[in-house]
Amino acid sequence: MNNKSIRTAKKVLRNEGKAVMDLVERVDGGYAEAIGLMASARGRVIITGMGKPGYIAQKVSATMASTGTPSLYLHPAEALHGDLGRVTRDDVMLVFSNSGETEEVVKLLPIIKKIGAKLVSVTGKLSSTLAKNSDLVLDSSVDKEACPMGLAPTTSTTAMLAIGDALSVALLEKKGFKPKDFALYHPGGSLGKRLLLKVEDIMRPLSETPVVKENMKVKEVLIRITRKRAGAAAVVDAEGRLKGIFTDGDLRRHFEKGEDLFSAPVGKVMTISPVSITPDRLAAEAFDILRSKKIDEMPVLDKKGKPVGLLDVQDILKAGLV
Repeated sequence: MNNKSIRTAKKVLRNEGKAVMDLVERVDGGYAEAIGLMASARGRVIITGMGKPGYIAQKVSATMASTGTPSLYLHPAEALHGDLGRVTRDDVMLVFSNSGETEEVVKLLPIIKKIGAKLVSVTGKLSSTLAKNSDLVLDSSVDKEACPMGLAPTTSTTAMLAIGDALSVALLEKKGFKPKDFALYHPGGSLGKRLLLKVEDIMRPLSETPVVKENMKVKEVLIRITRKRAGAAAVVDAEGRLKGIFTDGDLRRHFEKGEDLFSAPVGKVMTISPVSITPDRLAAEAFDILRSKKIDEMPVLDKKGKPVGLLDVQDILKAGLV
């Protein structure tokens, strides 16, 4: 074990942790103004930065875009060669630069002013050219970099990232962004599926669900279940309303008692008043119910209590919810 490496790692984490905590005391009205400016922008929040701060800018832009604030990352060098055409007077520019003197960034300032976009800077030098030409300035200065030579951007970029996250989350709350909105922008991930997929999207339809009457013999019910390739049968009364469910668990329990099952009516051996769900409920809710009740199948009912399908835990697994 390399004890020196461990000591160095801990030192870096303490250094960066302290730098982030120091930022808390600097959160003032300037943050509120910046957040208000970005929240009310008729255009987008366009974020830029060069080098390592540029990577932070890309991450912050991605976070804002996914949490309800239209955002675009603009590379400052490309901006000087035509991409400034992406910026309008309705936009807010958020600029990351530790020194505030980065050549590519400084060259952008007069053009941004001419376009008319508001400019918010996150910089470690409040006397810099960037700070002096900004509408609002957020202080990201740190005592020292974690790099032992004090050269590689480490603590300074961590501070910028923390400020970017603080702005993004505050904007999220100010706009009243909800989980369902988050899901809208994340339809491909498991989170999006949990927040968007409904039971009706993944359940087995009525055509694939064994639905039997209470007086049907168990033997015939088993044949129906096998033909439908299902794991259970929904048992209904004369009006077609659910009365119970017959599963392989019911079959095993009664076999263990030594009963003559095959000729018995399924109504005698079914589970009465089983747990059920409606098709408009979230599939994630259905999974939570199946898991908490320790069951594998659940009838899906309409408002009249009649089966419209069957939900099996395998359907949930195939949908990629877990």
